[in-house]
Amino acid sequence: MSPALPSPGGPPRIDAHHHLWDPAARAHDWLEEPGLAPLRRAFTLDELGPQARAAGMAGTVLVQTVTEAGETPELLAAAAADPLVRGVVGWVDLTSPGVADALAALRELPGGERLVGVRHQVQLEPDPEWLLRPDVLRGLAAVADAGLAHDLVVRPHQLPAATGAADRLPQLTFVLDHLGKPPIAGGDLEPWAGALRAFAARPNTCGKLSGLVTEADPGGWTVADLRPCAETALECFGPERLLFGSDWPVCLLAADYAEVVAAAEELTGQLSGPERGAVFGGTAARVYRLRPALAGGSLTPPAGGRAVR
Repeated sequence: MSPALPSPGGPPRIDAHHHLWDPAARAHDWLEEPGLAPLRRAFTLDELGPQARAAGMAGTVLVQTVTEAGETPELLAAAAADPLVRGVVGWVDLTSPGVADALAALRELPGGERLVGVRHQVQLEPDPEWLLRPDVLRGLAAVADAGLAHDLVVRPHQLPAATGAADRLPQLTFVLDHLGKPPIAGGDLEPWAGALRAFAARPNTCGKLSGLVTEADPGGWTVADLRPCAETALECFGPERLLFGSDWPVCLLAADYAEVVAAAEELTGQLSGPERGAVFGGTAARVYRLRPALAGGSLTPPAGGRAVR
């Protein structure tokens, strides 16, 4: 199934979640985990760009992968060098009293104007309530004060803490990566589905339709396997609070770029044109306040507060 291109006058299509890395230049310890051998090489914009553009993407959001301060300047530099990257979700130490200063320093770097969010690998934290620690909440408040979003990469048992953080910080938009990693391969979507509904009930939350193919059966997946999760997400968030993301190159463990886009198109096939336009670009442009490309296309950042209505 070929990905549908945007209709004339619709929002530019945005891939709201992908990564870049080079293990030879920076250690990525997580790549040593079993089953990840195909990912232990460099992945660059030169490789991604043709695939994204072939799928009709006018821009992307580049997301951090390691808990190191040195990675984010590299990602911002990549954004500065290629108009495909409209925004960067970087990393700062949320537990540090100097979060505001760290964010201000990043914005002074080449590409710093394209910093649109911050992410921490919460999924690796042993404390299921890490997001509710006073020092973390203080750091997240600084992220909100800087006008940025916070990407959440959590597992289902950490969703209640994410909901609590969203309650405590209504001025901050929380973007749930990969829909909170639903247990697709196991077949039983509870308690994930209930926790997702509680999270999505907060108006300052949204979710990424991303990362589902790698949560499905590693021996093979079908769109039907993904549909219950996608339908739950659409029910909870609505298309105006869902963002498409490829999760490239992690998705390559289960599907190539075109297959991921085609699956997302099929999963949203029942939506109207404007609703699909929101999932495939409009929501990302609004949530991340994406800047226009350096050449071609336009994205108008929203006015007003950070809450996603």
